[in-house]
Amino acid sequence: MNTVTISPLRKKPIETRATCCYCGVGCGVIIESDGAQVTGVRGDPEHPANLGRLCTKGSTLHLAAAPELQAQARALVPELRARRDEERKPVSWAEAQDQLARRIADTIRRHGPDSVAFYISGQLLTEDYYVFNKLAKGLIGTNNIDTNSRLCMSSAVAGYKRTLGADAPPACYEDLELADVLFIAGSNTAYAHPVLYRRIEEARRRNPAMRMIVADPRVTDTARDADLHLPILPGTDVALFNGMLHLCIEEGTIDAAYIDAHTEGFDAVKRRVADYTPAFVAATCGIAERDLLQAARWFGQSRAALSLYCQGLNQSASGTAKNVALVNLHLATGQIGKPGAGPFSLTGQPNAMGGREVGGMANLLSGHRDLANAEHRAEVARLWGVDAVPAAPGKTALPMFEAVAKGEIKILWIACTNPAQSLPDQKLVREALQRAELVIVQEAYRHTATADYADVLLPATTWGEKEGTVTNSERRITRVRAALPAPGEARHDWRIVVEVARRLESLLGRERSLFPYEGPEAIWNEHRETTRGRDLDITGLSWRILEQRGPQQWPYPEGARTGLKRLYEDGIFPTPSGRARFVDAAYEPVAEPTDARYPFRLNTGRLRDQWHGMSRTGTVARLYAHAPEPAVAMAAADMQRHGLRQGDLVHVTSRRGSQIVPAQSSEDMKSGQVFIGMHWGEEFLSGRGPGGAGSHGVNALTLPALDPYSFQPELKHAAVKILKAELPWRFLVFGWVDAARALQLQAALRPFMRRFAYASCTLFGRERVGVLLRAADDYAADAQLLHDIELRFGIDGAQVLRYDDAKRGIARHLRIEDGRLAAVSLAGDIAAEAWLRDYLENEQPVASLGRMLLSPSAKAPQGVKSRGRIVCNCLNVAASEIDAALEAMLACEPREALAELQGKLRCGTSCGSCVPELKQIVMRMGNRAKAA
Repeated sequence: MNTVTISPLRKKPIETRATCCYCGVGCGVIIESDGAQVTGVRGDPEHPANLGRLCTKGSTLHLAAAPELQAQARALVPELRARRDEERKPVSWAEAQDQLARRIADTIRRHGPDSVAFYISGQLLTEDYYVFNKLAKGLIGTNNIDTNSRLCMSSAVAGYKRTLGADAPPACYEDLELADVLFIAGSNTAYAHPVLYRRIEEARRRNPAMRMIVADPRVTDTARDADLHLPILPGTDVALFNGMLHLCIEEGTIDAAYIDAHTEGFDAVKRRVADYTPAFVAATCGIAERDLLQAARWFGQSRAALSLYCQGLNQSASGTAKNVALVNLHLATGQIGKPGAGPFSLTGQPNAMGGREVGGMANLLSGHRDLANAEHRAEVARLWGVDAVPAAPGKTALPMFEAVAKGEIKILWIACTNPAQSLPDQKLVREALQRAELVIVQEAYRHTATADYADVLLPATTWGEKEGTVTNSERRITRVRAALPAPGEARHDWRIVVEVARRLESLLGRERSLFPYEGPEAIWNEHRETTRGRDLDITGLSWRILEQRGPQQWPYPEGARTGLKRLYEDGIFPTPSGRARFVDAAYEPVAEPTDARYPFRLNTGRLRDQWHGMSRTGTVARLYAHAPEPAVAMAAADMQRHGLRQGDLVHVTSRRGSQIVPAQSSEDMKSGQVFIGMHWGEEFLSGRGPGGAGSHGVNALTLPALDPYSFQPELKHAAVKILKAELPWRFLVFGWVDAARALQLQAALRPFMRRFAYASCTLFGRERVGVLLRAADDYAADAQLLHDIELRFGIDGAQVLRYDDAKRGIARHLRIEDGRLAAVSLAGDIAAEAWLRDYLENEQPVASLGRMLLSPSAKAPQGVKSRGRIVCNCLNVAASEIDAALEAMLACEPREALAELQGKLRCGTSCGSCVPELKQIVMRMGNRAKAA
């Protein structure tokens, strides 16, 4: 008799609608969970921002939320240290909050309210932002509250306010499909906003007549895809925009009727741009006159021109000038307030817009009010029920840390951001964190560089656990729902603030609480009331409407049936005259010019698969596959001139600091320019640094110069010198580790990294997790130091094969498990790295290799070929596999070859983030075939 075993039915996952926690596109996601952990994630097909699409980062959110990673990475209990020279110890929430309230109250009494400051984040929800702002300006009485949005969006804010009258992007995502010309300036959209780029690709397929112009010093994937690439010299954007406007005026493609009816100040701008002749602009920007003329004609003659821009314009000491010069071009040609047209800033963070709405910056108040406006301050004071909102300007991000370093600010409360990685001039930032009397870090992740400086660590909830709202780049508000309970003792950001605020109210003698909230909806309702009659009026919205009808755009005033897709269609602007304002913007050279000592221009920017300081993406091993380790990208001619080969270590040195990093030849770069990904902080890239003071990643190099209007720092264009690092001794250790300890191992290696001249530490792998530490020095490191590191990789005991040549400082130690490599340590001579890594990562048996495993002179075994860099992360397709497939189809046209390639390997058929790169690989192979 046969027995049939019936398997229990698999429980259907719980589905929760939320948003992605990365860039400002604001993609809707559906979180799949079992109530205790996230089991999957997919794009929400009903969310208008992404229509079901996700990029490589968003599609791996469930991996970043894996329980084994969360247990290692998350801050789970409050921690407190009594003195700076002591370790933090776990305490109860009551003790932590009581201590904070007492310290803040005492500091206010002794030094005044401006001795306290808050540095918060565009990753907070709107409700979190609102209570932080109210705590600072309403209860404590200080305007010393700013946000990391100051680093990415403040020049766009200032540009919109100076020209259009309000901080309100006038366009919407639908305009991507309706434009005739897309003008992308200072944005590698294919990397920074990949889901929007999928929409652009689709729009161009549907409308072959659409033209795409890209202005960018680098030949990025976005630039390669353009119909016209303007490879302007760094920082010359104002000259470019003024030059285009000059040509539009000269050729009669401005809209005189629109200028007369809806704007003011045009005559001054017309006089200004008269000097920006094609010859002058071409020479200043380093582009051909014919390309400038083509760009101006496409833009000026277009039925609908849409500009997309991001940090290339904003992160500059002249960022506001760049923004207003671009808006001037739109106003002069009437390219605003109609379908497919407008100046559209792409927000860098998921809720930078929400933070601006509630006034969570040093110069703003709730409802897009200005702190400098006495009437606005009085309105907010009435709404909050306080006597007054302080009038003295608050400290913006970088001046705030300068004030801490000087001892003017005593207490610094940091929430959901990592300034010890992200701010420029890291020497100053770290001096400030050491000088502060009290550093409070409210954070979900315990191993950020900033957390090391925390006197108080407050564990906060994060993606998948929070409830509230966010606003994306197109002014669309989305309800965020929690899929999981808070882990450990973590609490929601708004609740942490409210509980400390209530204690502080008691100590300060306030009878009626400003913080009566018991949930985020009550906070949002109060925020909604602050918008009444303002440009962002949302008094017609409610959580019920957001729940029933989905995400909605503002303004959405009381009585409205829907929000506005695009603004200013009636030609009326929120300025005193009702007219948009032309603003005279002159080109100014970059804040820090190159010279004989510092001849290179350093640019920083985003990698495709990483985000900001990598506190979340850096926990997912597969997200390193496309850019496995830190590197400085250089033009091949510059590398040759400096005698550099691929992978050679170089000192990249600015006037503020130095960082050693491998050099990488790149077709993206013009001679005299170099690029480093913005993400590499000391968590992943460090060393002893000059004088043994330590090196702190890419932002040890960047420039703290500020824009005079937006106070945004110049993170983009620092002058640097590049010198080969004469570090003859190398060390490399890598191996598989238990996923439940990979991040702990990475954090434990940080102190060891600081003992080498150069060190980097990253993850690798896909189904398994590996850790890789690379180091270099002037001389062979102490044997005990290497042994201590090897122990952490399990390289110890009888299962380890060893080759040691102490005289030459060479060693090779291999841990074997089940006939396969499990961990490898190479000291002195690391020439075998490539093939040993291939054997380890492909889990190939090594018994047949015999002595070759330990012979320092042995070449790679016959037939071993590296897969190379992963191009398609979703489907794990490597460059070598793509090249092999294309060799069989060289006779195909590029479009046919791409389609056949995708059909064969499926690369680019999931999230699509790799499609621009696939196109370029196909084109290169085709060009080689023609040349042959």
